[in-house]
Amino acid sequence: CLMQSVFGPLGGDEDLYSKILPRRLRQNRPGSVKCGSNLDVLLSMGFPRPRALKALVSTGGRSVQAACDWLFSHVDDPFLDDPLPREFVLYLRPSGPLQNQLSHFWQQSRVTCGKNKAHNIFPHITLCQFFMCADHKVEALCEALQATVQQWRGRFPSPLPLELYTSSNFIGLFVEEQVADILKQFAADFATEAARKAEVHVEPHKKQLHVTLAYNFPSDHLPSLEKLAKGIEVKLGCDWLAVLFSRDIRFANHETLRVMYPYMPQNEDELELVPGDFVFMSPVDQGSTSEGWVYGTSLATGLSGLLPENYVSLADESDTWVFHGDKTSKDRGMFDGLLDSRRPDNTSPGDTPTLSLICHPMQVLRISGSHSRQSKRTLFVCRHGERMDVVFGKHWLSLCSDSKGRYVRSNLNMPLSLPLWGGQRDYDMDTPLTVFGSTQARLVGEALLESNTVIDFIYCSPSLRCVQTAQNILKGLQQDGKLKVRVEPGLFEWTKWVSGNSLPAWIPPTDLAAAHFSVDTMYRPLIPVSKLTVSESYENYMSRSYQVTKDILSDCKNTGNNVLIVAHASSLEACTRQLQGRSPQSTKDFIQVVRKIPYLGFCSCEEQGDTGVWQLVDPPILPLTHGPNHTFDWRETLLQE
Repeated sequence: CLMQSVFGPLGGDEDLYSKILPRRLRQNRPGSVKCGSNLDVLLSMGFPRPRALKALVSTGGRSVQAACDWLFSHVDDPFLDDPLPREFVLYLRPSGPLQNQLSHFWQQSRVTCGKNKAHNIFPHITLCQFFMCADHKVEALCEALQATVQQWRGRFPSPLPLELYTSSNFIGLFVEEQVADILKQFAADFATEAARKAEVHVEPHKKQLHVTLAYNFPSDHLPSLEKLAKGIEVKLGCDWLAVLFSRDIRFANHETLRVMYPYMPQNEDELELVPGDFVFMSPVDQGSTSEGWVYGTSLATGLSGLLPENYVSLADESDTWVFHGDKTSKDRGMFDGLLDSRRPDNTSPGDTPTLSLICHPMQVLRISGSHSRQSKRTLFVCRHGERMDVVFGKHWLSLCSDSKGRYVRSNLNMPLSLPLWGGQRDYDMDTPLTVFGSTQARLVGEALLESNTVIDFIYCSPSLRCVQTAQNILKGLQQDGKLKVRVEPGLFEWTKWVSGNSLPAWIPPTDLAAAHFSVDTMYRPLIPVSKLTVSESYENYMSRSYQVTKDILSDCKNTGNNVLIVAHASSLEACTRQLQGRSPQSTKDFIQVVRKIPYLGFCSCEEQGDTGVWQLVDPPILPLTHGPNHTFDWRETLLQE
């Protein structure tokens, strides 16, 4: 029985009542239990106290619902009733302009040189070693940090001087020694408070205090990493936040894997996989596994089993850590206001939850519930994927139509089906993607997911190949059905390149939605189809592209930082050049640039502060390169005499 296993064993009425202990009545407690703390609510629902505490600590105390979800998903967890405490650590975490630069370094170093050990944890200064704290003492631990912050009000050094240091396999920003001693005293005071309030032993960090930028990397990567590190302006303004994180001690030395694809077990010893979950894997447990399989434990359920290795990808260690915030000055119940360290959908890498303990340069180590970080706005522009007419020729339709006009797949690179086939539209003017084109787009989406890039809005040209590309990028990002594509006719390519005397008859958004495309049917185009003209001039095309891009960025300014435009090869130049304050090139030079942009060519343009000036920067993902694969006819090739 599910209820029995979650709430604990149920006996007869007499047995139950005989185990009820006398309770001390609470004084002056107005209202019902709904007004109590999250813990009170869980206890009133019948959950045993140890399980309720474990659920709250494991979810960062976000809400009763989150704790309940955790309890029900861990109903078969063999360690559900294990009293083993979690491990905690105290960090100083930067925010503001310096954090923006550190996040940029994190992304670019990963793109340029691949992952190194520093990428496992976000930028931080370690103030103490990992220590254990029992679930029922976590509230007292948070109170200890708050008390230390209040004691240090006005004493925290400002600014925090940092100096770049490099060696053959380490790069970091070190805190000047005298200032570091002050920070160590803050950590020592926290250790004293934690021992007094929560009865835990905290060991302050005794080594040199620093922000690790990179370590344990191949020596030939040093020049590139050092060049990127020297680009960090260490004197930029920065708020330093004193934050507590925790992790499951059982998996401290395990590799963390992110589930990419769903998998249903075929045998009893296999683990069910759900995209978005994390799996902990220890090399020690892999001795008896078959090739292509690994043994791991699910974060979401606590269950262990075998899983296919190609269904997961390597994640960062801190992806599964839990953030524990402070209690505000109001009298709030146990764990109210604690936040999860895992990023919500609308935040980006390096974002810090709004309830936290802040070391502000002017108002030192103050409590704040309204701190927010303004990250740079970024425009991503990418070309669509491989198109059918380029691969199979302009008469490709005849290759996949039978005598009755029905669609027939005659090559593995042709899609299984096409939307609205059967005389309802003319694909001659609006060619779809090949299977490989869709795969290219999913690869880009998966790379964006792996780089922790958040897309807030996605716009695309009305061309079917662009809509399909956008849809498959969303699938790779695991945002299909969650984020809607805005189909914008103003993003169509230079109409001079369209053959014939009319524009393509694009599929309307309502019909695309009916064909299961994730498009926003309520979106009203900035430039409607009726405003597009055949054989427009080059000047008109550049002006149109610039205007629609500016309007898109203006519409999204206050509701999201990252915008993705999926359009044509020419769009990478036309949508970004004038945005940077540069004049359009000559027609000849423009065409030469466009010819060099491959399928899924990808660029990033970043706003410099709030100035309205934009600049091209390195994309957060690697480029996509592949070779041609010509048609193979075994009869013509192998039966030749």
